[in-house]
Amino acid sequence: MARGAPAAEPSDFEKQRLANIAERDALLQKLTQEARAAGSFPPPASVNGNANQKKRPAKPKGPPAKKVKKEDIEPRRVSSRLKGIQADSEVQRAKEEKEYEERRIVEQKKRERQTDEVWFEGSLLIGTDTLLKGVARPGERTFDADDVKETSDKDVAKMRENMGALKLWGEWDPNRIKLTPERIYSMALHPMASKPVVFAGDKLGNLGIIDAGQKNGTGSDTVKKEIKNEEEEEEDEDPDPVISVIKPHTRTISAMYTHPSKPQNLFTASYDSSIRSVDLQKSVAVEIYGPEAKDTDDPISGVDMATTDPNVVYFTTLNGGFGQYDTRTKAKDAKTWQLSEKKIGGFTLHPLAPHFVATASLDRTMKLWDLRKMEKGIPVLVGEHESRLSVSHAAFNSAGQVATSSYDDTIKIHSFGLGRQSKKGNAALESMTTWKAGHQIGEDVMKPEVVVRHNNQTGRWVTILRPQWQRSPKNGLQKLVIGNMNRFVDVYAADGTQLAQLGDDLGENRITAVPAVAVFHESQDWIAAGTASGKLCLWM
Repeated sequence: MARGAPAAEPSDFEKQRLANIAERDALLQKLTQEARAAGSFPPPASVNGNANQKKRPAKPKGPPAKKVKKEDIEPRRVSSRLKGIQADSEVQRAKEEKEYEERRIVEQKKRERQTDEVWFEGSLLIGTDTLLKGVARPGERTFDADDVKETSDKDVAKMRENMGALKLWGEWDPNRIKLTPERIYSMALHPMASKPVVFAGDKLGNLGIIDAGQKNGTGSDTVKKEIKNEEEEEEDEDPDPVISVIKPHTRTISAMYTHPSKPQNLFTASYDSSIRSVDLQKSVAVEIYGPEAKDTDDPISGVDMATTDPNVVYFTTLNGGFGQYDTRTKAKDAKTWQLSEKKIGGFTLHPLAPHFVATASLDRTMKLWDLRKMEKGIPVLVGEHESRLSVSHAAFNSAGQVATSSYDDTIKIHSFGLGRQSKKGNAALESMTTWKAGHQIGEDVMKPEVVVRHNNQTGRWVTILRPQWQRSPKNGLQKLVIGNMNRFVDVYAADGTQLAQLGDDLGENRITAVPAVAVFHESQDWIAAGTASGKLCLWM
């Protein structure tokens, strides 16, 4: 604007805005004058125009409430002066240190493993006559090379038909089948084929057992029903399923295994640094392995055995160790090797060549080891594959393939350089059994043949998702199961083809939590899964 030029006339909008401001100021001044005349100012809410706000009516005055003296629950604190102890004195410090040490010992005792035998009620669930029926024997194959045929689309269609036909156990809703008091961390189905018997281990060392052959209202055939009061009305009774719960461990039961030659025994591994054998016939849980010192903290993350040797257990630890122990010897005779600087979350042995071990670690790797040869004091490293994030589990199937789950949201299936595998995957079996001791393979060969996208983000409150193969499928068609964060259970073939997604077949939302821990029966098409609330989902 040139100097001395006349100012521009304000617009209509600016005129209206100035008029509104003047009107508001006049109103505020008037309200202020009225408030002063009355001897008080209105509250800020009224000044801002909230004149419609109603005042709360005054409470009628009555006699004052009688004060009740609260009873002291906690012991009264007494100062050091009243105790006759000088502040900051050596006596006071010694007393505090003693109290702290006593509390520490109590907490440590709670977590320390118990070496004594744990007895539980006998004949609660499983008849001894049924344990030994329909169980595989060591070294006996359920199929051989003559049974292996070329996989076709008909095979996929048949597997999908079989898996898709599975239904939730209908005797009780899953919400009524509380198998353990706390979050389920590991599961297993007993290998007998006559009826499903499910085991579940929880976060606090409890072991739940249920016979899924029982009927609603009758219980298991081997369970003796209690005598009921004749006066009780039985018409409206709807009893819960019969479940046995024992506590063989003091901390998380991380893994379990039933050896084909000892179907009456369940081997359980725990974060309390021990492995126990639960004898289902004698109703006792006996420690078969644990560090010599009871206060040694070496949490066990996995357990497995060779089908040809029922006396040797293999295990991994959260400290990155791998161990081999003959139960006929003393604990000090166990062989241990440091295979990782970080946690080994899961491992398995090759079912038909148990000198091969696959481990999954927090260091983001899946590694394959050969126990037949030592190098620098540890088993020979055959090869390794690195993922973007930590690997949760490495599971061998009977064909020699390894499936892993990882926090990079993948399921990977490794066939070790043999090309894309069939559903039976027998090419991997033939190759691995011919490898000589010390055989090594490169990074390219270790790459997975199949990568399946899968949400594995379990977070803090859901147990880590781990793939589990069916150990001895009847038709030789390899398939695995894994939990689904959308409250389903996924079933995949060995080439990554999805066969089914199991949920509530009635569509009634009976599954109210993630069935994160999912396992196959050894030979039957039964799938059990457990939730963070200790509930069981069972498809048959």
